[in-house]
Amino acid sequence: MTAPGTAPPPAARSGLPRWVGPLYLTLSTILLPWIIYLSHTLPQRQLSGHYRMAWVGFDIFLLGQLARTGAYALRPHWRGRVPPHAAASAAMLCVDAWFDTTTSTSSDLPISIALALAVELPLAGLCWWLATRPQS
Repeated sequence: MTAPGTAPPPAARSGLPRWVGPLYLTLSTILLPWIIYLSHTLPQRQLSGHYRMAWVGFDIFLLGQLARTGAYALRPHWRGRVPPHAAASAAMLCVDAWFDTTTSTSSDLPISIALALAVELPLAGLCWWLATRPQS
């Protein structure tokens, strides 16, 4: 309870349950030993029978996410849907840049880095800006 005339604490105003912060911090703590385990047990190289499908499928999902973000931005009554979709687009673009560069052959690596720096990461930054800017 807050005194009359004072604002409630930010957590009370946000509508987030109090357990969200502790849960996500616990999950991130649990993830750390898993990351260490994987870093020691995964093979350095892996041949995948569905490599092309994985990349094309991911890009199809990315296309859909970017299209939804743009479609919602064009419709005034749907603009409230832009922030979560823009945030998802930002995350997907960062993942795309990461995996493009880390799975590239040595001959394709310069192109992958250039695309990450010139296209994917700046667009992710724009999406993040859209996701976090105050709504009007």
